[in-house]
Amino acid sequence: MALKLPSIPRFEQRVLLGSLLCALPGAAGLLLVVVFGLPSVSWGLGLVLLVVIATALLARWQLRRIMFPLYTLAGLLEALRQGDYSLRGVQGGVLGDVIYDINALADRLQQERLEFEESSHLLGKTLAALDSAVFVFDDASRLRLVNPAGLRLLDAERKQLFGNTAEALGLSGLLQGPPSALLTHVFPGHQGRFEVRHAALRNKGRGGSLLVINDVGRVLREEERQAWQRLLRVLGHEVNNSLAPIQSMAGTLASLMARDPLPADWREDFRGGLDVIAHRAAALGRFLSSYSKLARLPPPQWREVELAALIEKTARLEQRLPVRIEAGEALQVHVDADQLEQALINLLRNAVEAMLPGEGHVTVRWARDGENAVIEVEDEGAGLPSSDNLFVPFFTTKPGGSGIGLALVRQIAEAHEGGVMLVARDAGIGVRARLWLPLVRA
Repeated sequence: MALKLPSIPRFEQRVLLGSLLCALPGAAGLLLVVVFGLPSVSWGLGLVLLVVIATALLARWQLRRIMFPLYTLAGLLEALRQGDYSLRGVQGGVLGDVIYDINALADRLQQERLEFEESSHLLGKTLAALDSAVFVFDDASRLRLVNPAGLRLLDAERKQLFGNTAEALGLSGLLQGPPSALLTHVFPGHQGRFEVRHAALRNKGRGGSLLVINDVGRVLREEERQAWQRLLRVLGHEVNNSLAPIQSMAGTLASLMARDPLPADWREDFRGGLDVIAHRAAALGRFLSSYSKLARLPPPQWREVELAALIEKTARLEQRLPVRIEAGEALQVHVDADQLEQALINLLRNAVEAMLPGEGHVTVRWARDGENAVIEVEDEGAGLPSSDNLFVPFFTTKPGGSGIGLALVRQIAEAHEGGVMLVARDAGIGVRARLWLPLVRA
């Protein structure tokens, strides 16, 4: 948008010439009086009135000629002050040099704004893509910036966090520690081992703090999973080498049964041999199947599921001890129903086995927690084992356990962009398993 300016060579010349023109009526009147004199008083009053009117008209004309370029200049400057860099003045007028400088300034500011917006957009996209939680606090230790990973870590919405102090968010201790540290910590949205880094910031002459929290446990778990996948391939190869001769022996026995005549005790021997072979083959098959679940877990097949119906159906499968259901609100979740059912079966099995052969109840409940659906399986057993390896594949505290139940639950939860944790009950003995899943997929 261009503002048209009068095309007079120089502003100073315009002011000078206009001032001379304003003085011209008075000079002309004075010249007439000097040359012709004053014929009468009325003639003199008329001449004075004419000079005053002419001078006023010329002064008004001069004022407009001077003020219009200044108003235009003021409008351009006001637009720049308000952040509107689209206005431009037409160069070559009486304020040509000034307009040129203002236009150049507007171009520079517009370019800087564009670069700032692009940098801010890039920064926002970068922070959103980071797995590390990023928090920025001002000089009063109030939160001013947080990325999505930080929201997930604190299990809260952005509007709930902004303006709160680091102490209110439970992060002040991390800011007061060493600049870089590895520690085990429990956050509202996750627990595990974290790398914590913080540094001082300055913005507009004021201090601030940057806090970055990285979940190193997830990275380590991924490395563990890959290592166990390689191990499972070796185990599968070795066990299959054992299955092959067993199956061959079963085939040989079956062919011997077809002979005629047969020994008198052939039935007992053959039945015993076949039973042993079949039992061993089935046991090895179950061994491979259970240990291969971690490596062969397929991607979730997403569909809408009524959470209450899925939990109630799964709870009915456990018959060894009563399973008490505390009904919650009706929730629809977008999940792989088969995988979620398997995770719940594993949690229920662990809860029941923690209480056998004693008495008590296993309780299942669910509720909405912000944007997550939370499922809790609670037992009244001996309590939480004193180990940090409960979710490590093949680690078990139960005699004869496979050590894949909790590891599989965590893998299923993380595949659904959720998580799982074990905590002690608030009252009494026992363990509460807490599994959470997003109600809406990102």
